[in-house]
Amino acid sequence: MAQITAALVKELRERTGAGMMDCKKALTAVEGDMDKAIDFLREKGLAAAAKKAGRIAAEGVVASYVSEDNKVGVIVEVNCETDFVAKTDNFKDLVNAIAAHIAASKPADMDALMASELDGKTISALVTESIAKIGENISVRRFARYEVAEGTVAAYIHGGGKIGVLVNMKGGNAELGKDIAMHIAAANPSYLNRDQVPAAELEHEKEVLTEQARNEGKPEKIIEKMVVGRIQKYYKEVCLVDQEFVKDPDQTIAKLLKANDADVVEFARFQLGEGIEKKQEDFAAEVMSQIK
Repeated sequence: MAQITAALVKELRERTGAGMMDCKKALTAVEGDMDKAIDFLREKGLAAAAKKAGRIAAEGVVASYVSEDNKVGVIVEVNCETDFVAKTDNFKDLVNAIAAHIAASKPADMDALMASELDGKTISALVTESIAKIGENISVRRFARYEVAEGTVAAYIHGGGKIGVLVNMKGGNAELGKDIAMHIAAANPSYLNRDQVPAAELEHEKEVLTEQARNEGKPEKIIEKMVVGRIQKYYKEVCLVDQEFVKDPDQTIAKLLKANDADVVEFARFQLGEGIEKKQEDFAAEVMSQIK
């Protein structure tokens, strides 16, 4: 039997992009034959999966899981390459299983999640298997998990998984929690309240608004008052509790919460693919390149 050296494993890994242990298993199975080992990995779908890992995965879904008693909730974003795959049952089942697993296993971060086991396999291994099976790169991008002893956790998914919101609320009930989550999906607040707005950001906003007023030709003596008024409008744009409730603009979120003896402790809002640069296809250029 051929000796499987570290150099052989390293070479196979560099040529295929497959994991180290997978490379070692492949070389052992074919007694050290490099070409056969590559075929072995390709046949198992492992080399193909690793090769696809460099492709942009900006489609997918944001999914949620909330326990029956509304004490534990999760949202998770899992990306793939095409909207077509995102709508398949195989992909949806994978995402829902990961969401439920996060709720049960309480991973501290993404590394802990990917290393944790579900049905005897790590999440990382399950994703790799799905990549090989589905034929597209898949990436578990981020998650949020809330658990409360008292209070309510609620979630809302918009547009079939394009936006997901998770809310941790003290007091109130599940229906109110879902309404708040729906509002957050629509209004996209950056902060819970004014105290969370960074001082540097607020100061920058004041500087911008001051210059804006000067450029409008306003007298210096009234600019300060104008900026104060415009900052109030800014708070309504970025702070959840200052916003007008989307289902009833006559009341703010703060008033809605007070009327229901409730408070929002924290929230997370994921918009699918935000911050991921999508590959722009130029089909005309692609066709021309093929006929030259």
